[in-house]
This record gives sequence, structure tokens and C-alpha cells, in this order.
Amino acid sequence: MIARWTLGALPKRTLTACVGRVSRKRWSRHLIPLYMRCYRIDRSDLDRPPQAFDSLLEFFCRSLRAGARPVDPEGVASPVDGTVSCLGRIREGSLLQAKGCWYSLAALLGDAEDALEFQGGDYITLYLSPRDYHRVHMPITGVIRRWRYIPGRLYPVNPMGVASIPGLFTRNERLVTWVDSEQGTLAVVKVGATIVGSIRTEYGPGYRRPMRRRRLPVEEGLVEVPLERGREMGRFELGSTVILVFEPGMIESFCVRPGQRVRMGERLATLG
Repeated sequence: MIARWTLGALPKRTLTACVGRVSRKRWSRHLIPLYMRCYRIDRSDLDRPPQAFDSLLEFFCRSLRAGARPVDPEGVASPVDGTVSCLGRIREGSLLQAKGCWYSLAALLGDAEDALEFQGGDYITLYLSPRDYHRVHMPITGVIRRWRYIPGRLYPVNPMGVASIPGLFTRNERLVTWVDSEQGTLAVVKVGATIVGSIRTEYGPGYRRPMRRRRLPVEEGLVEVPLERGREMGRFELGSTVILVFEPGMIESFCVRPGQRVRMGERLATLG
């Protein structure tokens, strides 16, 4: 209860705006060595030396050297570096957030009718910490058909936030992307959080500052963007969570378990 009150009282959007503004400043590049030491970031993954980045934000959204993340050629490849929070079957339209805490798939996607096609399907939740690589990649080969931006709060999505705030992923702002594939339809849900400056994609809504985003309506768009498994589909500007939601029959079995760290490209599940 104390944690919930504290997170509720935190000026999350103001904090996000301030950190985002600072991290874009050129002088913030001097914080990169400290950031790397604090979060034990492996410099062998970098595609250039740390001193070559122009700002802390540019470093945070860094790309990786070629070959740093081999992509599984057959199963569901992890779209991100992160930690598996929860996974399993969608039961009566609900997904597990934390032990004893469930939330609505319809609320997550922003539409009850859209949730119907995933009833009885599977899901997996991946948490990205500040140390992780923050670009998001295609978990399977397919075509991005549409997107929906849902404005909301910016609660932290770290373990304390997930355990303390009921329905956290349905309360935070998020971008839902629908992907059609030979195996079925997949929804990729990118969830914003405290300190997340934005969720950037080539196909979705443009960047708006955190203080302005709280007044935005739900936005939607139709697109046709074919991408192969492992290709980049977006990025977070600072850390957050990705939730993959699969149609029934797409997943044969998961290859990972809650609490396991994964890297982009590793197999999360076998396809049905």
C-alpha cells in the first residue's frame, strides 16, 4: 500500500520530461562512462566507442555491432534484451501481471473486439532494465498491418511497480502493433514508463513531448510494412516493457521461464 501511494504521488510525467531534456543535451555524453559502470554495460556489443556518442540518449538508444545478436531462424525470437516477467495462456480474457494480479487483455489492446481473436492464445511479458539494449525487433517474419497509440500514465514498470499497481500495463501509455504472419496474428505491445521519453517507430505516431502526450486521444493507423524476423521495428528512449500476444495455436511451447534473462534474437518459443 505504501509503495502504491508513493508511486502514485511521484511526479512521473514531469520527471520523465526533465530527464528526457537533460539526456538530449550534448554535455550529457560525459555521463556515459558513469552510466556504463553503474549498469555494467558490455562495451564489446557497441558498434562504436562510447566517446563517439553525442548524448546520453543517443547512447541509450544505441545500435549494436554486426553479429552481436544472432537471430533464431525458426522459433519466436526475443524482440529485445530483457527479463521474462510472465508468460502463459490467456485465460478468460486475462493475463498475469504478477503473482495473484491479473489484468484485462481488452484493456491492454484498447478494444474488446480486438481482444476476441486472441482468446485462448498465449502471451509473454519482457521487462527492459536500464542496462539493456533498447531497440525492438520483429519476433517472427510478417507484415505490420496497423497500430494503435493509447495515452495513459507513466508508472514505473520495474518489479516494485508491477507488484504494487493493479493493471499497470493497462494504465500506462502504450503502442500496440498488429503483425500478420503465416502462423497467425501477433500483437506487439510496447509499454511506456517513468523516464521513457518516447516509443519511436517508422510507421506509428510522431514524437510528442511527455507533458503534451497526456492530453492526446487514442490514435490509430493502417500500414503495410513487411519485415523479416530480427529486423528492427522500433525503439524505446529509456527503459520499459514489451508484451507479445499470440493467436490460439501459434505457440507450441515456451522455451524460457519467468525470471530468465534473454537477449534479442534468442528463441522464446516454438511455433505451432
